[in-house]
Amino acid sequence: MTDTQNGADAARPSRVTVKDIAREAGVSIATVSRAISNDPGIAADTRRRVLQKATDMGYSPNLFARGLITRKSGIVAVFANNIINPFYPEVMVNLTRALQDRQMHTLLFTSDGDEQVERALPTLRQLNPDVAVVLAATMTSGALDNFAESRTPVILFNRYVDGAAASSVCCDNFEAGRMVAHRLAASGHRRLAFIEGLATASTNADRRRGFTRGCAEAGLAPPAVHAGGDFTYETGYTGVQALIARTGAIDAVFCANDIIAIGAMDAARGSLGLSIPDDLSVIGFDDIAMASWPSHDLTTVRQPMNAMIDRVMSEIGRIRDSATAPPEKHFLPGRLMVRGSARLNEERT
Repeated sequence: MTDTQNGADAARPSRVTVKDIAREAGVSIATVSRAISNDPGIAADTRRRVLQKATDMGYSPNLFARGLITRKSGIVAVFANNIINPFYPEVMVNLTRALQDRQMHTLLFTSDGDEQVERALPTLRQLNPDVAVVLAATMTSGALDNFAESRTPVILFNRYVDGAAASSVCCDNFEAGRMVAHRLAASGHRRLAFIEGLATASTNADRRRGFTRGCAEAGLAPPAVHAGGDFTYETGYTGVQALIARTGAIDAVFCANDIIAIGAMDAARGSLGLSIPDDLSVIGFDDIAMASWPSHDLTTVRQPMNAMIDRVMSEIGRIRDSATAPPEKHFLPGRLMVRGSARLNEERT
């Protein structure tokens, strides 16, 4: 070891431990641990004295050591992949902030598909997160079984898996799709279409089912559907071209998310020479920030992001309070934001 390394080690301050506090406060290590963990069995004046000594010494609790005592790590594992949709980075920021406000910590896993769960299992077993939130990732029931193997409760954000032992917090995608169909029909549209994203995603499937149901209830033919393959700009751009080529004409298109809708608008105006909304009404889903930009002025379904995050936090609290808490599903209503991309018989939002 070099002199420089020795000097660096000597200059590096040592971490204050529970043992140090016990020695300075003249109490046992067990008493310090009980004071820090707010054990009701310790005298109030003793707790105050120990905590004050800990503060004076600059003590910072060791997250993992505390987890061994309380059986709660304070860690929330977040699984996310394919977050090209701007909606999900915004969710990630707000969810992380909400967790930090409650002195909880985020452990982020990013990868492709169910394989990320397999790779994460050793880490999950070592760190023992209190809960895992699956965000912007499509999970099968088999992948969720792997979480059960690691004894990690799961909350699915804006998706669900039928029959899986996992809680979920979703926008009511089915009712939102149904609402869009009714609004378009009431405004005189008769030839409707849907551009889907990832077919296996519950969000996509429910939006499509709701839209199809709404068309039927309004006395319209089933919507023409373009199977896009993913929630991307390219899906919308090529999708609206394919729909026009196949059907001859449509007068409204509902898109599985805003990015798809923006791609569809660009293709409609550019390569197809259509006027929006005079020739074609376009409606998206999510209400990302760029949806309200003047260049897009996109009518879209706003997901109740803040309310959904609040519900996730409540669900995390419920799960942490009871190891046997059964999974629950929560569906929150979306709101149609009326802007200039669709001809609707109502005032702009």
